[in-house]
Amino acid sequence: MSSLGVGIACFPTVGGSGVAASQLAMQLAARGHRVHVFSSAVPVRLEAEGPWTVHLVESSPRPLPGAATAPQPLARAMADVSARESLDVLHVHYALPHGPAALLARERLRGHGLRPPALVTTLHGTDVTGLGDDAAARAQVRETVLGSDAVLTPSAWLRRRAMDMLGLPAHVRVDVLPNFVDPQAFHPLENGGGEVPALFPALDWSPQRRPAVLLHASNFRPVKRVDDTIRALAEVRRVRPAVLVLVGDGPERPVVEALATALHVHDAVAFVGERHSLGDLFAHADLFLLPSEQESFGLAALESLASGVPVVGSDVGGVAEVVTQGETGWLVPARDPRSMARAVLSLLADPARRQAMGRAARASALARFRPEPIVQRLEALYRDLLARPATGSTPAR
Repeated sequence: MSSLGVGIACFPTVGGSGVAASQLAMQLAARGHRVHVFSSAVPVRLEAEGPWTVHLVESSPRPLPGAATAPQPLARAMADVSARESLDVLHVHYALPHGPAALLARERLRGHGLRPPALVTTLHGTDVTGLGDDAAARAQVRETVLGSDAVLTPSAWLRRRAMDMLGLPAHVRVDVLPNFVDPQAFHPLENGGGEVPALFPALDWSPQRRPAVLLHASNFRPVKRVDDTIRALAEVRRVRPAVLVLVGDGPERPVVEALATALHVHDAVAFVGERHSLGDLFAHADLFLLPSEQESFGLAALESLASGVPVVGSDVGGVAEVVTQGETGWLVPARDPRSMARAVLSLLADPARRQAMGRAARASALARFRPEPIVQRLEALYRDLLARPATGSTPAR
């Protein structure tokens, strides 16, 4: 089949929407498509150089209501690249600010007598659940959905929330397309080495005295409740040696650092910041912690499963669609670090059970979340949209 021109708009940070969009860009490029990425910086998981083009464009995180007030530089870049490169599809990840910018870009192209690209919007979570009482933002997200040719969510839970919170009419279709994981980038540890021991050089890493390794990765936003990983670690260390590796960065990091000091566990916590490659860190962990207050999917949890590492996480949102309770991990109530610590201690005390969970985790990731079938579904959607006139809203298909 002929290659498609695909524009992908996303955030550059370590959050799930930016990571998912970056992975999609790389997969589409590997399949021969012409990929253009719009972001305010090179996305953390995407190389600046590759078989894709990155367009660096400043954008406001919260534009004002109405497409006419969408981020003008982003809209101009989308329109210019769409015209110059004959893009077939604009695929925006996270509704604000990318959706309104794409709507405005399409208006500009129509104004010049050009057929605009099909518009696909993937809602990722807090662009729906984090709207609260912000009526202006809610109106923009709803306008983006109604102006898109296709709307996707990574989980059935988020689909239900979007339909309800946005008050979408019955004719609007929102489809579930899960995130995927590269099983070559995330896989079980193949030897006893790794980066983690170097993060804690004062500790004894001999097999008999090795501390348990707990891992968390996120964008350190309040909804991720990274502070609860510190509280859980403090509880675990009352019983047995353990360390915590925190991957990522964001607004809550100073709070988390201060809490680690206050609870006297700072020597057992490593803040490693944002990383392009995480496979070694994931594979060296014994358990992954996901204490989020809300989570539409849990991409980091999926990366942990692919690494053969069970997840101890909050039973919220779409996490249960990724982590199977008692088989690939253990889910506990959100905002309850003591329950998280008890689950961690239970699994650490039973290595055979934890290792069986790790094997089941890897098998689940390979069976349900490999890139190929998911990207093929998306390619089929793109081609279906191009085969029919653009509707301007998302009808039942």
